[in-house]
Amino acid sequence: MSKVLILFAHPALEKSRVNKRLMLNFKSTYNITINDLYEEYFDFNIDVEREKKLLVEHDIIIFHHPFFWYSTPALLKQWEDLVLEHGWAYGSKGTALVGKKLMNIITTGGSSQAYTKESINQHTIREFLLPIEQTAKLCGMIYLPPYLIQGTHRLTEKEIEDHAKNYNQLLKNFSEDKFSINDLLSYETFNEFLQK
Repeated sequence: MSKVLILFAHPALEKSRVNKRLMLNFKSTYNITINDLYEEYFDFNIDVEREKKLLVEHDIIIFHHPFFWYSTPALLKQWEDLVLEHGWAYGSKGTALVGKKLMNIITTGGSSQAYTKESINQHTIREFLLPIEQTAKLCGMIYLPPYLIQGTHRLTEKEIEDHAKNYNQLLKNFSEDKFSINDLLSYETFNEFLQK
């Protein structure tokens, strides 16, 4: 069994249809811990030692967030800046995270067609996530392909409910080690892996 840590970052959850539904009724369990950063650190005063302890205690780290201006919300970026310290997370003596897995679960207002080389955004989501992927590699972590929920502004209530069920199943499968990490690594997105 793997322990999964969800670093959830949404600065305006009350305005979100999709992320609010994904998190509705979802409670931390023995194997899955939800760390709602905006709930925990509304003042942006991050408890670095608490966050390090959580990272050490878990095997799979998930950055769950809406895609804001091609990146993460501000608090998640601050979390990275403060928690992933030299000498602890990276550097010759920074080995605390070696071998752990990191992935993104992202919601986007734009559709999947909006994130291609030929589209208005001119890049794929995976290309926009290169800084996070490189951060994982610098820390000796294994970066897994992102799971994407896209076109959120146009999703029906049934589609949102389906995504919520898929999200819960994905987390359960991760905690029960039902995914082959080697298989996952050959895909651009987790969505592609699930459609195989």
